[in-house]
Amino acid sequence: MAKTPKTKSKSGDNGVPENAVIEEHFDTALSSRYLAYALSTITQRALPDVRDGLKPVHRRILYAMRQLKLNPENAHKKCARIVGDVMGQYHPHGDASIYDALVKLSQSFSARYPLVDGQGNFGNIDGDSPAAMRYTEAKMTAAGVALLEGLDEDAVDFIATYNEEDEEPLVLPAGFPNLLANGSQGIAVGMATSIPPHNAAELCNAALHLIKTPNARVETLMNFVLGPDLPTGGIIVEPKESMLETYRTGKGGFKVRARWNVEDTGRGQYQIIITEIPYQVQKSRLIEKLAEIIEQKKSPGLVDVRDESAEDIRIVLEPRSKNIDPALLMESLFKISELESRVSLNMNVLDATRTPRVMNLRSVLQSWLDHRREVLLRRSHQRLAKIADRLEVLDGYMIAFLNLDEVIRIIRFEDKPKQELMRAFSLTERQADAILNMRLRALNKLQEIEIKGEHDKLSLERDELNMLVSTDSLQWEAIAEQVRNVRDIYGPKTELGARRTTFDVTPDIDVDLSTAFITKEPITVVMSEKGWIRAMKGKMDDFTGLKFKEGDKLAFAVPAETTDKIIIFATNGKFYTIGADKLPGGRGNGEPIRLLVDMENDHSPIGMFVHNPERELIVASTEGYGFRVSEADIIASTRGGRKTLNVKGNAEAMRVIEVKGDKIATIGENRKILVFDVEELPIMARGKGVRLQKFKDGGLSDITTFRAEEGLTFLDTSARRNEVPEWNLLEGKRAQAGRMAPRGFSRKSSFDPSRGL
Repeated sequence: MAKTPKTKSKSGDNGVPENAVIEEHFDTALSSRYLAYALSTITQRALPDVRDGLKPVHRRILYAMRQLKLNPENAHKKCARIVGDVMGQYHPHGDASIYDALVKLSQSFSARYPLVDGQGNFGNIDGDSPAAMRYTEAKMTAAGVALLEGLDEDAVDFIATYNEEDEEPLVLPAGFPNLLANGSQGIAVGMATSIPPHNAAELCNAALHLIKTPNARVETLMNFVLGPDLPTGGIIVEPKESMLETYRTGKGGFKVRARWNVEDTGRGQYQIIITEIPYQVQKSRLIEKLAEIIEQKKSPGLVDVRDESAEDIRIVLEPRSKNIDPALLMESLFKISELESRVSLNMNVLDATRTPRVMNLRSVLQSWLDHRREVLLRRSHQRLAKIADRLEVLDGYMIAFLNLDEVIRIIRFEDKPKQELMRAFSLTERQADAILNMRLRALNKLQEIEIKGEHDKLSLERDELNMLVSTDSLQWEAIAEQVRNVRDIYGPKTELGARRTTFDVTPDIDVDLSTAFITKEPITVVMSEKGWIRAMKGKMDDFTGLKFKEGDKLAFAVPAETTDKIIIFATNGKFYTIGADKLPGGRGNGEPIRLLVDMENDHSPIGMFVHNPERELIVASTEGYGFRVSEADIIASTRGGRKTLNVKGNAEAMRVIEVKGDKIATIGENRKILVFDVEELPIMARGKGVRLQKFKDGGLSDITTFRAEEGLTFLDTSARRNEVPEWNLLEGKRAQAGRMAPRGFSRKSSFDPSRGL
């Protein structure tokens, strides 16, 4: 509400005195002003118009260049002159933002089809800044001129400039599919747009198909628009189904990789040459990141990177060894560097009513075609008005030639020849003025023939235009011809129109960076009872020749390869992970396990095996608790291990076994055996587990799994395998007490005393 001051004051345009105090709730004032700011940002800065694909600053730059007659056939002019005209007449913002927009319109690595032809230093793909505007010059390209074609023919509406001293176009006629061809990037308030460049010839083919088949689906249009065609080339490895969904919804992205090849340097050596990098990736920044990867040893297969680029990109990658597969090396670099990046697509644009909305591929193409139709009709109506105006004059001339003697008499002898001519020959005032202004030399016979010829020609053009504006099919035929002309100019056989970005499928290479560049060799991992571990070369079958420290002996011996992960399970319920290539060699006694992992001194290893994520394990504690766990869930990422089986007090983890059947057999220190189904034991990732067998005295002594059809067996002291007779009598439910072991069963209360995993 307003408080009117006692003193008289001048009123503003809204009727409120200029020095009035307005009382308004803070929330209301903030929301209304923020909304105004947001709408201004969305419509005047960040989002492009779907019809010409331009934001206001770009549209004003091109219009100002047209006013300066900076056509392709004319000479360049200083960018400072262009920026000054744009800022002074059309764009009331800083010169830096205008010049930055002008520069991006000219950069061949930013715009797929540059709208401005720059002369001088306009920056480069390394991210270097352009020279100051006083040093650079520019003019329009053919694509820029195509966007402005028909501007003088009432093709679009004009609005007043910010100071209301001049006019500027609300949208350009857009004879070129600029939105998708050059793309657009922008961040507004609460919304953003991101449209990568596409191939103009493909867009024209899709538009022609849409003219023939107005209800064409996006799937059909994608037979013509294969995907983005980026200025810097590269390879798109996005699946076809994902790309289809992206174009159908107007939101998504594309995975783009650098283009590379292998260059032979002789003697079996090679180097990798990067010739194209992903869109919007700065080359200098990319090389810095690759150098950091080498320094931090994130990719052991890469030893050096060099930039040998001139006009074309040439980045040289040197592998550590000639034995490294180049495809494997590149897959590892794609995972950890910007040699692979994601180009997003979010077709959030302003539609013909200046309303922001997300459009799909079909809607964008149809909006451009609808705009071209409106431009065609407006230009046709304007041309019809000019023809009608000229025909009126020519009709007057023809009347004058047919009645030349009478016209001359009236002009010579009448006091008011204009009125007399109008009365005598039923002429309009404009026709009479044209006859009176006619020169004498125009009265010859040749001029009369020319006037008749011009009249016939204009009459024919008028009839054709009248037919055009009244027939939809002729309108679309004319638009199709315009689109075909654009396609011919930017066709795939032209230097500018040839597709730069190609498509490929992601190679089926599963890269584990931790093992990718480790030479794969067979080893045997040996651990003693006192925890000394080592890796013996080759596969060993006879361990009698192994030497240990005095009082120590063999505990575990596992065949493996240098690329494997070795898993160790300890009495504290933790799993420890060690790369096989990190183990000490077989000379000597090896190293204590506690130098490789952080295992407490009062705990010791009770299991060692090679990691296999497909397996399922059972872990059990001395107090008779346990559960099943997937081996994929036990990998430890630190030296501290991964806590899996919780044990407290005097209880310890005592066994880890692989699930190899449908039955579980447990035996307690009281020599009672219980057999139950594997499915009764739950799968967990961590915890104390559930009770396996109930004991009154003592705890769990051993656990095993077996197949029911094969029966339950055990090893005696002579290492002979014996069957447990009538084992089914020992079967019950989990957590029961079980039955006494049959006569002859192992006195150690174990199913396999020598068994590891």
